[in-house]
Amino acid sequence: MPKPIKTYKAGNLEGNIWINEKDLDNGIVEFKTVSLRKTWRDNNNVLREQRMSLRKTDVEKMLVILRKLQEDLLLDQ
Repeated sequence: MPKPIKTYKAGNLEGNIWINEKDLDNGIVEFKTVSLRKTWRDNNNVLREQRMSLRKTDVEKMLVILRKLQEDLLLDQ
């Protein structure tokens, strides 16, 4: 099973960086992706998780969205 090259954790949140390979006509190309994971226990004490995978070009877009969400939450007090 592949392992991430780097992992960051904060409480029940985790972010990982992965090396991926794609076979193209001119050879194998490596690229990095990011996965995000959140874990929690539901009302029946069953461990649950949500995962999301992002490509390099998606990370900055997600940061912009998160900043806007944070701004809205803070200004709506």
